[in-house]
Parts: sequence; C-alpha cells; structure tokens
Amino acid sequence: MSYFESRMKVNFKDLDDIRKKLKWSQDLGIRNVILEPKNYMSKIPLELKEKIMKFSSSNIYFRVNLRVENLNEFKKKIKNHNNFEDLLSIESLNKDVQIHAARDSRVDLISFSEPNILKSLTTGVLSLVKQNNSFIEFSLHPIFERNIHLQSKNFRILYRFLHMIRKSKVNYIISGNFSDLYDFRHPRGLISICHSLLDLPINESKQAFNEQPRKLLERRNIKD
Repeated sequence: MSYFESRMKVNFKDLDDIRKKLKWSQDLGIRNVILEPKNYMSKIPLELKEKIMKFSSSNIYFRVNLRVENLNEFKKKIKNHNNFEDLLSIESLNKDVQIHAARDSRVDLISFSEPNILKSLTTGVLSLVKQNNSFIEFSLHPIFERNIHLQSKNFRILYRFLHMIRKSKVNYIISGNFSDLYDFRHPRGLISICHSLLDLPINESKQAFNEQPRKLLERRNIKD
C-alpha cells in the first residue's frame, strides 16, 4: 500500500535541498509526498513544479499554507487563491480565522500541527469543517521533541484532540511535518506510533496516511 507524507516543508529557492529531501524520503520508501514552501508563495510556478517532479520517481504534489494572525489578513490573502490548483491550508490561533476558513470552500484543510494552535480547536470549527467536507491536519513532529517534558506535554495535547476529532467524525490527515531530515520516518513507522501510542485502531491509522490524503487530493480534483 502506498502511503503519504502530507507535509514536507522545503525552500523552493534551494533546489539542491529539495532534491536531497526527496531522495532521502524515496530511500525510506515514501512514494507520495506533498511539498509546501517554507516561505509563503501565493502560487508555485508550473515550470518550477515540473522541474521538481523530475527529481524523484515518487508522486509529488504541492500545497500552500496561509499562516495568518487575524481575519483581515486572511481575507486579503485568500483573494489570491480563487481557482487555485494546489492544496490550500490555513494555520491560525485566531478563532475567527478558523471559523471563516472552515466555511470557505477554497480552503482544503485547517492545520493544527503546532500544540499551541491545536489547543484552540473547538467543536464549532469541527462542525463547520464537517459541513464543508474539508479536512483537519495533525502532525507528529511535536512528539519528537528532544526535551522530555515538552515531549510529554505535546503528546497529551495531541492525544486529547485527536480523540476529540474522532468522536466528531471529521475528515483528518496526519503528517510527519518534520524539519530535521533525520526525523523522517516511513509512514508505516508513523502508523505504528499512532496505533501503539495514540490508541488509534490500526485501520484508522493507515487511512490517515493513505485513504484520507487521497480524498483530500480528490477534493481539489488533483489526480493521484
């Protein structure tokens, strides 16, 4: 079964670094990768995407993340994403932004990858995400924290909200979202972590790295 790394942040001005990360992930057996610019780009040029896709035999997709602080900033940036061809995610501590993003059909997923943002997740946002058939994103990188105290704290936060969303029956994906190359894992290893440490049923753990990312791409009409 072919799994996804749904969030690999890269510097689109450093093609050598992108080539290195794609080779590393390919050697780990990752066959589907969704790349995200580390620094905001309203649109990733087609010629750049075509060049990057030649770096690896893996299936490569693209996403843009809007990290915004307030509603005015969200409304200003979202205007650049009408008829957008790649995945679009929103990341914000601001509850008004989260609510508007959950209602906006241009937004594919709302990312709660960071513990401080995850703690702001409400059942109201989950309800709107469900109505819009969009997605919530969790990431595992916080539980790879080297500081044991922070690692334990991050684990408890992730555990609590992951099971809250399961009860809401909302679409969600789980990404690695690692910045350190040596933290990269094959999704089968991450599935094992979700099953053994986060108490996710094994089938549901697999779906978060396989079936759900495919549904996310289908939502944007991106062919797998």
